[in-house]
Amino acid sequence: MKTPIALLAAACALSLAACGNNEPAMDSTATPSPSPAPASTEPAPAPAETPPAATDAGTYGSDMPPAASDAPAAADTSGKPAAMVENCKTTIEGNDAMQYNVGSIAVPSSCSEFTITLNHVGKLPIAAMGHNVVISSQSDMQGVNADGIAAGAGAHYIKAGDTRVIAATEMVGGGQSTSVTFPVAKLQSGGPYVFFCSFPGHAAMMKGTISVG
Repeated sequence: MKTPIALLAAACALSLAACGNNEPAMDSTATPSPSPAPASTEPAPAPAETPPAATDAGTYGSDMPPAASDAPAAADTSGKPAAMVENCKTTIEGNDAMQYNVGSIAVPSSCSEFTITLNHVGKLPIAAMGHNVVISSQSDMQGVNADGIAAGAGAHYIKAGDTRVIAATEMVGGGQSTSVTFPVAKLQSGGPYVFFCSFPGHAAMMKGTISVG
């Protein structure tokens, strides 16, 4: 009786084993799915700081004060030397290049009268390059010159009886000289005063300052 039971048990065990072998075998060639990379734990870099926009010095909102600028220097109107004065007299020159050789005349305050001598050191005749010396206030110069040109060569380019004229020489040509003497008191009030040549077109270049000091 025990033998048939043992055989039955063995048959059942074999049947269960056969059922387990029917499961499909795993393909050993399959590539396993890649595992996702672990998230980085390092902190992200901070964004670079943007420097503040530059502003021009002196503009509104700028921390920098505006840069100081030097005041412009006074212009030298002639660049020529002062006339040499001795014994209340001076001698100046005019040439064929339409130029005086001095840019200023300083009359000593101790002088009661003063004499200016003009030497024309050029060669051109009076009709082409005449020169003279006319003294007036700076504010009157333009009017005196315009009226003198209108008066013409016969009047030495000086309007007759012009009270704005403090002193004036005759018009001379190359190789000639002329002089004028006048009271210094005429230069001691008002001003500033100038000397110039009234030949047409010359006053723009042939002019200078005259003062008492």
